[in-house]
Amino acid sequence: MSAALRFEDWYALTQLYADYASVVDAGNWEQWPEFFTEDCVYRVQPRENHERGFPLATLSFESKGMLKDRAYGIRETLFHDPYYQRHVVGLPRVLRVDDGRIECEANYAVFRTKLSQLTTVYNVGRSLDVVVRTPAGLKFARREFIYDSEMIPNSMIYPL
Repeated sequence: MSAALRFEDWYALTQLYADYASVVDAGNWEQWPEFFTEDCVYRVQPRENHERGFPLATLSFESKGMLKDRAYGIRETLFHDPYYQRHVVGLPRVLRVDDGRIECEANYAVFRTKLSQLTTVYNVGRSLDVVVRTPAGLKFARREFIYDSEMIPNSMIYPL
């Protein structure tokens, strides 16, 4: 049964989205996994694959432990040209509220700036999210970034 979202929950949800973008944009990779539940799903997938029901994704993680491993890899083992990301995220559109679980989506655009280069549009699409109430506040149980383009430039090092 779907219920209405209380103002306090709406505020907490919009703050979750804003805080998430801020942490990722700042490159605080050790904080990134803390936005998720232990048994979370994080996926980045092209729109075409999503709409056709194809499972192939650019990134796919199925636990907070896998997110922590990715964060460690970014900090310690991956070699790449450093760049900055900047997220512009629309307000979440609440699709369903049920017993401490919020299904929602939000449009996003991510801009990338490499050192000594112009800023470019890196990735654009929407996130399909399941947010749950935990003792530590709202957390993502599922976060799927569905990007509009069939192509992404080079490689995807940092999470969206």
